[in-house]
Amino acid sequence: MSESILTSPQQSSVPRRYEASRSILLWDRFMNRFITVGGLAIIAAVLGIFVFILWQVLPLFRPARVISMREFSLPVGGAVLMGLDEHGRTAFWLDAEGTLHFTDLETGQRFPGRSLWGGRQVRLTAWRYHPGRQEILCATAEGEVERVALRFPAPTGTSTATVAEPQVETQMLPELASKGYPVRAVDYGDSGTDKLLAVVQEVDGRQEVRAALLTQTRGLLGAGRIRVAATYDLSGQITGRVDRLLVDRDAASVVAATESGTVYYFRREGQQLELRQVFRPFADRPHPGVAFMEYLLGDVTLVLANPEGVLRLYSLYRPEGRSDRVFGPIHSFPSLPGAPGFFAASQRNKAFLVGHRGEVRLCYATTETIRWTGQWPEPIRLCAINSKYDRIALWDETGRLRLLRLDDPHPEAGWRAFFGRIWYEGADRPRYEWQSTGGSDAFEPKLSMVPLIVGTLKGTFYAMLFAVPVALLGALYVSQFAPPGFRGVAKPVMEVMASLPSVVLGFLGALWLAPRIETRVPSLLMIFLLVPLTALLMGAVWSRLPIRWRAQVPAGWEFLALAPVLLGAVWAGWGLGPVVERWVFVVADPVTGERVADFRLWWPWFTGADFQQRNSVVVGFMMGFAVIPIIFTLAEDALSNVPATLRSASLALGASRWQTALYVVVPTAAAGIFSALMVGLGRAVGETMIVVMATGNTPILSFNPFSGMRTLSANLAVELPEAPHHSTLYRALFLGALLLFVFTFLINTAAEVLRQRLRERFKNL
Repeated sequence: MSESILTSPQQSSVPRRYEASRSILLWDRFMNRFITVGGLAIIAAVLGIFVFILWQVLPLFRPARVISMREFSLPVGGAVLMGLDEHGRTAFWLDAEGTLHFTDLETGQRFPGRSLWGGRQVRLTAWRYHPGRQEILCATAEGEVERVALRFPAPTGTSTATVAEPQVETQMLPELASKGYPVRAVDYGDSGTDKLLAVVQEVDGRQEVRAALLTQTRGLLGAGRIRVAATYDLSGQITGRVDRLLVDRDAASVVAATESGTVYYFRREGQQLELRQVFRPFADRPHPGVAFMEYLLGDVTLVLANPEGVLRLYSLYRPEGRSDRVFGPIHSFPSLPGAPGFFAASQRNKAFLVGHRGEVRLCYATTETIRWTGQWPEPIRLCAINSKYDRIALWDETGRLRLLRLDDPHPEAGWRAFFGRIWYEGADRPRYEWQSTGGSDAFEPKLSMVPLIVGTLKGTFYAMLFAVPVALLGALYVSQFAPPGFRGVAKPVMEVMASLPSVVLGFLGALWLAPRIETRVPSLLMIFLLVPLTALLMGAVWSRLPIRWRAQVPAGWEFLALAPVLLGAVWAGWGLGPVVERWVFVVADPVTGERVADFRLWWPWFTGADFQQRNSVVVGFMMGFAVIPIIFTLAEDALSNVPATLRSASLALGASRWQTALYVVVPTAAAGIFSALMVGLGRAVGETMIVVMATGNTPILSFNPFSGMRTLSANLAVELPEAPHHSTLYRALFLGALLLFVFTFLINTAAEVLRQRLRERFKNL
């Protein structure tokens, strides 16, 4: 009894109507935990997305991996060249007696040697191997030249199954060299219709350099006989002894290098073979001789080395002021200990294997990177890379053949490839460029992110340039000056604008807006000039009118007097545009030479930049319409939530409505306004469809407002459907997504920091 008397006053101290029921307490506890778990789940999801994207991007920055697979002991003999089939299953080599040898690299099976030259005993004095065509060109001490085509059967069954013997087809080429004299260098190009053969021969102690244009007819019964269409004696145009000779795969040029270090470049035009260029690639070195010269894939870039091991790449390009292409230095690599002793070019990309004695390097030409370096105890004599770029064969001087597995799926990637200035083949200077696909196997992908980043910033800038003044001034007017009835209509209308699909805005921008403003750019410039000036002038005049006149207009409805004047300014600007164009934007027509008034011709003449119909100005207009509702709504909420007591106090102290809005309301709502700008900025950065449709969607690095662009988000939309899974392009697109992710994260972080500082600064207002 005593305990109940003591406890009853405590139980009844809280009125029963204020006590929460058990179900409410349980529901409140559940919701608190649910919200907490939901927030943590969102954070985990965002981190998961980031980790997934990062996981897809990381392989782009990994070096090549080379793993030893098998070793074989082969006869040391007199092997002069070595190659691999496409799958890296069969290795072959040619000895100095003109015999081809084959071995199965899976089982070690040796095939019988195949004697060339019809089984005759010969001595080879020159040879060339073209891995792209799987052809060998060899010449003898008697001046004969034979072409050997290799055909490897595709592997079937298990990896240890016996493979079929490779097929060997031989063809004697027409006599070009003098009989009975050794050929010192030989090469052959075949474009399908035209064939070009070049030889260097020793004749009675003097050297002769000759070339021949060959033709071959094709009929219903197959290929006909090869005939000589034209011959060329290049000896008189070359000074010095030629020890290296190359013919490109299109049968269009001959490149010869002398012992003294001079390179001669001959170009064929029709049936004429003319000397186009003479250059010395190592004239600045103590040993200027050319000790090594080979083509990379595509036969556009020469890999050159001198006796010191200095490695340089010369590529064909068109210098400024010239109409034809010549060789020029574009890349260089760290020097080898000596002149290269072996070389193999990849047939899939711009990679090549090179080395001196026991040092082996796998290099990638475009980015000037060394993908892998290996050291071997014995000097390497010969090397080969299969066309699938996944096997390497090294043959040392002891007769040991090592088969290595190459794992380098993204050799063209790297920090420099994505963010550096690259000198690509055929270009006249280093540049930032995105071009993921091309029309030939020799094309090298260009994956610079810089044009896409600049395009993203460019589109965002023009969108915000148009949207921010309109949205902020509109929000300021609706929240501080407009009557309640007008505010109740304007804000819902702006919110409805936010629901407009971006594809509709992009469609309107591309097919309606762009053609209309293409010829009226001066009118737009006049409108942008006259409307602000008219508004300022109208405000100055209105403020000086007698108070009894201004009192006739209800507060907040002053825009009824301003709107007709502004519409008149728009009409006047549109009409004055052609007049201004005739006065200012006059240029000579490039076709007729007559003086014409056309801004589209004047802009390229004045700035040197292009003028395109779908350009950044169009994107700024249409993307601005997509961003305006977001900024307006958030900024209007921030301005409307400023306590009315602050406005009343300011007005009571004698400040005008404009002074109150500018010096009291805006600073108080600065944090919310800044958040609105950041949300709008994020919307503009991530916009896709408007950019894809309303601009040329060309990934060019240009700040020209009248040129097209491509943004990171638009690039994802355009390229991802065609990117092979886990290819370099596929992962490069994920890198673009990662950049967007990081860019948005940095913007939001900076926005939050600045918002907190603004809140602290104006919290006492």
